[in-house]
Amino acid sequence: QLLCEANTTAVFQLESRGMKELLKKLRPSNFEDVIAVLALYRPGPLESGMVDDFVNRKHGRAAVDYFHPDLEHTLKSTYGVIVYQEHVMLISQIIGGYSLGSADLLRRAMGKKKPEEMAKQRELFQKGAAEKGHDPQLAVKLFDLMEKFAGYGFNKSHSAAYALIAYQTAYLKTHYPSEYMAAVLSADMDHSDKVAIMIAECRRMKIELLAPDINKSDYQFTVHGA
Repeated sequence: QLLCEANTTAVFQLESRGMKELLKKLRPSNFEDVIAVLALYRPGPLESGMVDDFVNRKHGRAAVDYFHPDLEHTLKSTYGVIVYQEHVMLISQIIGGYSLGSADLLRRAMGKKKPEEMAKQRELFQKGAAEKGHDPQLAVKLFDLMEKFAGYGFNKSHSAAYALIAYQTAYLKTHYPSEYMAAVLSADMDHSDKVAIMIAECRRMKIELLAPDINKSDYQFTVHGA
């Protein structure tokens, strides 16, 4: 609920205005959505229309297409959208018959965008798909899509690590609001601009802020009566 309402000031990686707007549109309902939102909120995906496609598919406003039944398990958590570098690697294994090592070489080649290397990889992918009995047109379509998304692809393991901290900080803000905001204010107490933002957030959250008191206050922000 906190993420869906974008009350994410002081929540790791989810504080910016643009991120808050995306959270309101996406309305994350599971941890995979949190991982995806961190991978999607970057210039490439935002400018390509990929983010709108992801949001529309999640909320049933656009059809979900997995391209092939064998890819449903891989692409289910992102509603059929190729979001991560790991997607490119898995598709190349499942459809193109690549080994794990070859799939990683393809990922790197797509990142570097060298035309001669891409032509070589395209041939390998199409050959591998044919050997596995897949439709040649499907192989061409998938490679084109992977090549397009590889420029925007984010490392899922990196995004998942960030998402875990984002989730933990959102949890603390939800269930221990006074303690969490006191900790955040203490962490940024040397930056008056950040302190002003956090004080405004405390007031929005109906957390009462007490003035400094020589008999009660500590050096850092604390919860009174806790």
